Amino acid sequence: MLRAASRTRHALAAAAASLLLAGCTTVEVGAPAASGVPTTEAARDALLKAAEHRLVTDCLSARGVTPTPRPRAPDEDGAFRAALFGTGPRELSVTLATGATVTAHTDGCLAAARHRLYGDQKRWFRAQVTVDNLRAEAQHRMRADPVHRAALARWTACVTPPDRPRPDRPDPAVATRCAHETGLDAVRARLESAELVTVRALRHDELTAYRQLRDRALLRAAELPAPLRTSHPQKGHTLP
Repeated sequence: MLRAASRTRHALAAAAASLLLAGCTTVEVGAPAASGVPTTEAARDALLKAAEHRLVTDCLSARGVTPTPRPRAPDEDGAFRAALFGTGPRELSVTLATGATVTAHTDGCLAAARHRLYGDQKRWFRAQVTVDNLRAEAQHRMRADPVHRAALARWTACVTPPDRPRPDRPDPAVATRCAHETGLDAVRARLESAELVTVRALRHDELTAYRQLRDRALLRAAELPAPLRTSHPQKGHTLP
């Protein structure tokens, strides 16, 4: 579980850092509605990322830190990460149903930008982390199903050479073939889909908060005075 939490924290940090360190490209935000908010999900994602990038960059500049793609000296990198992510104890914490715990600061430029856009940092953090992990929670629940356990046992037997212990890392081609032949792929697809419906019902409050805060952030992003067409391409938060 600790490894899962670490991977989740690393993914969040990597996504935020890449927002500032990747090369600039042009992102089309799409035709806006009367409110100035684009009408497609891809364009809305682009608008939010561009707004967050602008706010983070302004915050870093105010603190005397300039984002740059060039390699940094260790002390410069430490100062940059402290300004971007914050320092000291992590004030925000969410423990997921999978057992993983995700934490974040409230005092860095990234937190400041999200506070400006979403308003309630704590509520947004909980909603975002929960939504980002809906599929992981569905997969976690699926593993307890006896049908999945039986299919997994068949797969394990398939990838294990006769009279030899199970390899730590089965040959990828063998693992893929066995997943198909033992029915594990089909079982996973069916159970994950069903569990995802259950998880979305269980996390109704977080999903509602996510949509409400995101809609509010889109209006605030559209009202920012600077052009929001230059940003860095990031994968959008598509609900599983």
